[in-house]
Amino acid sequence: MHTTNTLIIGAGQAGLALSQRLTEHGCDHVVLDRGQVAERWHSERWDSLRLLSPNWMTRLPGFRYDGDDPEGFMTAPEVASFFRRYAASFEAPVLDHTTVRRVTHDGEHFVVESDRGTQRSHHVVVATGWCDQPAVPLAGRCLSPRIEQVTATEYRRPDDLPTGGVLVVGASATGVQLAHELQQSGRSVTLAVGNHARMPRRYRGMDSFWWLDQLGSFDRTVDDVDDVLAIRSEPSLQLVGRPDHRTLDLASLQRAGVRLVGRLERGEGSRVGLATDVASVIAAADERMAQQLARIDTAIDRLGLTAEVLDPEPMPPVRPFVAPDELDLEAAGISTVVWATGYRRSYDWLQLPIFDGRGEIRQYRGVTPFPGAYVLGLRFQHFRNSNFIDGVGRDATFVADHIVCGRTDRADATPHSSGTKG
Repeated sequence: MHTTNTLIIGAGQAGLALSQRLTEHGCDHVVLDRGQVAERWHSERWDSLRLLSPNWMTRLPGFRYDGDDPEGFMTAPEVASFFRRYAASFEAPVLDHTTVRRVTHDGEHFVVESDRGTQRSHHVVVATGWCDQPAVPLAGRCLSPRIEQVTATEYRRPDDLPTGGVLVVGASATGVQLAHELQQSGRSVTLAVGNHARMPRRYRGMDSFWWLDQLGSFDRTVDDVDDVLAIRSEPSLQLVGRPDHRTLDLASLQRAGVRLVGRLERGEGSRVGLATDVASVIAAADERMAQQLARIDTAIDRLGLTAEVLDPEPMPPVRPFVAPDELDLEAAGISTVVWATGYRRSYDWLQLPIFDGRGEIRQYRGVTPFPGAYVLGLRFQHFRNSNFIDGVGRDATFVADHIVCGRTDRADATPHSSGTKG
């Protein structure tokens, strides 16, 4: 049986970025994927989805966006095409439609079993991404079967849902997008609001991602924070990629007719229990946004850019509303619950001693405690933007260098692997 130097599991942004770096080094490797290149952009995205980051931020090792709309936001098919072109640009050795069943180590090599046979390697890299499986709260199991339940990865378009109102659970980027689309389609929409991070799409004439990039926010590492678990659990920015660059947030949804309620805490039959602290949750998100915008204003003054940018504009507030502690879905005419509650990861196929007590992979800069085993593409893996298209390249470079140099030390995987700094 042929033994490959490195087997990469996953042909998304992380797996391809590492493949490009290993190709530059002349390192023998194969990339395995259960579907095709960028499979999730083909099969787990709704029709109207666009990138949340501007096209100019679509940068990978040796490749970047080269179209005529750098300030725009690519559609899901355009993103999938971008990744296909990227893979072709360096002839990535992708073995597609190969589902990995089990990864073990026989004492000498990694053994990767798939539905297309068994392969051995000196190194293995888990590049299956941060968004592996939808995280549906336990409350979903207790809802009446008469209520349709759909996750964000299953949702495609409003017409696919049963007739009636919709409860969207989750108010980060995905939740606000789906709530807006469903409301625009003529549905009656209720949005259950939990912790979220609010930012305007553009501020003082520039995209918020441009400001965060200029401020070095994406360059923060796990070594710069006190609580890595908390930072990795932060909600994603409430930013939406739209051709008109308009801000979509709770205030604009409210103006469009979306009903806001607190986070969903429990479910039984057609009834759901709701938190009543939603006003303080919204106020906390607004305060964090105000602090971030103040940082931008300070930087503008310090750099003497006041005459180069627009004057600041106030962000419209969310109007006060009554927060019920319970909602009868059937009585409210709600026939569908859409879960936009984030993702979890399942590694039951990965039988290596590299997990912490929560089932997450222990790692530092992608190096795990088991020599030769690596991970790539996790949220805040090392940098704040490690799971961004624009950020995974730095981690891929580090992992590739570690593999090529033949290092087998475990010390790199020890600091801040999953918890609190120190």
